[in-house]
Amino acid sequence: MIEVTPAITLADDEVQARFVRASGPGGQHVNKTSTAVELRFDVRGSPALPEPVRARLYKLAGSRLTQDGVLVLLAENHRSQMLNRADALDRLIALIREAAKPPPPPRKKTKPTYASKLKRLDGKSKRAGVKSLRGRPGREE
Repeated sequence: MIEVTPAITLADDEVQARFVRASGPGGQHVNKTSTAVELRFDVRGSPALPEPVRARLYKLAGSRLTQDGVLVLLAENHRSQMLNRADALDRLIALIREAAKPPPPPRKKTKPTYASKLKRLDGKSKRAGVKSLRGRPGREE
């Protein structure tokens, strides 16, 4: 069992890991070993996720989500399968934890105070005075 939050626990069989060859430079080692990890998690079919968390996870996943509702994470930063698998699993857990956070309440609209209005108008008049002194000197009659 993979504990994501106190309320969300994933079963081990919900997460599938497939080892593939890593891209990029590396010479002979990278050409013959499959160290990169492709982690797959079925968001749509997971019984562990509550519906609001699932909806937020859809938005957070973005292009990493397939048409079938499967989240695909690729980890190839390390040279060993074990470290790449742990990295991909940590990223999955972090993504689900982020989706588990409830959205912040909407902002309450407030009116500016009388003092803040006066402060704003005072600043505007001072700025206007500074700008008026920048112009060409006019004819004084």
